[in-house]
Amino acid sequence: MDDRVVVGAAVYDRGRLLAARRSAPPELAGGWELPGGKVEPGESPEQALVRELREELGVETETLERIPGEWPLKPGHVLQVWTVRLVSGTPRPLQDHDALRWLQPHEADSVEWLEADRPAVAEAVRRLSALSGGQSV
Repeated sequence: MDDRVVVGAAVYDRGRLLAARRSAPPELAGGWELPGGKVEPGESPEQALVRELREELGVETETLERIPGEWPLKPGHVLQVWTVRLVSGTPRPLQDHDALRWLQPHEADSVEWLEADRPAVAEAVRRLSALSGGQSV
């Protein structure tokens, strides 16, 4: 059986990356992650990301490109990450999170990322640095 895909969003806005602190489940609470969630049957990963970000953060987004690779989560689940542009709204921690932070590329190590998110975050920050080069993204 295939692993269940969990999608994560490297949300970019004005040269910054959005980090979300988990409030649940207990074993992940307090760790920082790229927001997202499980892909539901009949959904594409991109559709799932837009839906999850609307539910979890109250924002409208546009998926840009997938970050190559996938990372194991709990058994039977893998993480895939896309870069995402904020279209409208101000992110708020509505579900599963108790805090949000916008991080400049040089601030990416200032939060304690969940282990599974670290490789994707590193690549997201690298891409953000290359994109921004002083201009807004």
